[in-house]
Amino acid sequence: MTSVAFRRSALLLCTCLTLSGLPAVAQTTAQPSAQARPLGEGVVALVNDKLISSYDLKQRMLLLIITSGVQVTQQNYAAFQQQALRALIDEHLQLAEADHFKLTVSDEEIDEEIANMAQQSGLSKDQLLAELKRAGIEAQTLRDQIKAEIAWGQLVNGRFRPKARVGKDQVDSFMTKLTEDSQKPQYLVAEILIDPEVAGGQKEAEAGAQQLFEQIAQGVAPFQSVARQFSNAPSAANGGDAGWLVSGTIDPKVETVLKGMNPGQMTRPIVTDEGVYIYYLREKKEGKTDAKVRLKQAAVPLTGGDSAMRALASFRAKYPTCDALNNEKGNGQVSVADLGFTTLSDLKPEYASALQPLKVGQSTEPMKNAMNINVVYVCDKTAAGDDVPSREQVEQRLTQQKVAMLGRRYLRDIRDGATIESR
Repeated sequence: MTSVAFRRSALLLCTCLTLSGLPAVAQTTAQPSAQARPLGEGVVALVNDKLISSYDLKQRMLLLIITSGVQVTQQNYAAFQQQALRALIDEHLQLAEADHFKLTVSDEEIDEEIANMAQQSGLSKDQLLAELKRAGIEAQTLRDQIKAEIAWGQLVNGRFRPKARVGKDQVDSFMTKLTEDSQKPQYLVAEILIDPEVAGGQKEAEAGAQQLFEQIAQGVAPFQSVARQFSNAPSAANGGDAGWLVSGTIDPKVETVLKGMNPGQMTRPIVTDEGVYIYYLREKKEGKTDAKVRLKQAAVPLTGGDSAMRALASFRAKYPTCDALNNEKGNGQVSVADLGFTTLSDLKPEYASALQPLKVGQSTEPMKNAMNINVVYVCDKTAAGDDVPSREQVEQRLTQQKVAMLGRRYLRDIRDGATIESR
C-alpha cells in the first residue's frame, strides 16, 4: 500500500472519531498558548515567490487535528502550528519542483483518490467532502494536499527508481541477515520519535512526547495517526510502522523495556541518544530454531576404523566449505552425497542442534550415525516459515527504501536552497 493510501485510510478513520467533537476542538484552537503566535489574517510565510496565508494555515491545522486525532491544548498548540506550517512549506516546494519538470496532476487523478478514500469508509465522494465541510475543512485543502503527494511521488519515482536498483549481492546479504536474525528474539513495533532539534530542545521533546503518550493512552488519539503527523522517524510515512526489531541491534534502554512487555502494550517515553521514543509493541517472538537448509555430506564407513577417521579429517581439511567441495564426488574411503533441501526440524535432534548455529559454507565436526561417520556441509540456509519474504519481495522492499531515502535527501536539498521567510 502506498504512503498516500495509508494517509487516506487514517484520515477517514480519524474523521469518523473526531467529527462529533469538532466544536470543542475549534474552541480550543482559538485559544493559543502564550508561546504560540496568534493566527491573524494575512501572510504567515513566503516560500520563494509563493505566499502561505493565515487562512491556509488555519485550514491545514484543522486537517492535522482531524488526521491525528490529538486534542489541541495550550501545551501542544505551538507544535500543531509548526507541523502544519512545515507541511505547507514542503508541499509548495514539491509542487514547484514538479512544475519545473512539467509534471501535472489532473483533477481526475485527485477525484479518483478522494473517491477511494470515501469508498474505504462506505461513503460517496460527495458525502466525504460534506463531512469535511461540516468539520470546517474546505475541499480545496484536501485536494491541495493530495495533489502535492501524487506529484511528489511521481517525481521521486521517476527520477530515482532507475538509480535504486538492488543487486543480487545486496539481496543475498539481506537474506543471510534475515536468516541469522530469525534465530534471535524479535519485536514487531510501531514507533514515534520526537527529535529535540525539531522540537526546540531536550525538555520540549520530552514534554511533547509525554503529552502525546497521555492522549494515546487515554484513547483520544490513534497511535498510527499521531506517528504519521508528529514522529520525526522515517517510519512516520507508514504510520510509525518500524517492522521487526532484532535483539542485539536495539538500544539497550529500549530492549530492556520491550522484553518485559506483552503485545498490545505501549512504552512510556524513552530518552535515547537519537531523541525521545514511544513504542507500541504489536508482536514479539523468540528466536526460531528451525531453518531450511541445503546439505552435502562427506562420509566414511563405520567399519573403517582409525584410518577412515584420518581420511575424513584430511578430506575436510582439503575441502573446508561447500564451495570448495563443489562437484567433488569423494575419493578412497570418503564418499560425498548431495542431501538436497530439508528443514532442521525434520532431522534427528543431534544433527539439527549441530547445524542450527552454522552459517552457509561451514560444516559440522565428524558425527556418527547408524550408517557411517560423516561431516555435513551447509550449502544454503534460509529462514523457515510462511512469514519469510521471497527474494522478489526483499528486492522490492530494498528498492522502495532506497527511493524513499533519496526522496528525503532531494526534498532536504530543495529546502536548503529555497528562500523561506516566516512572518
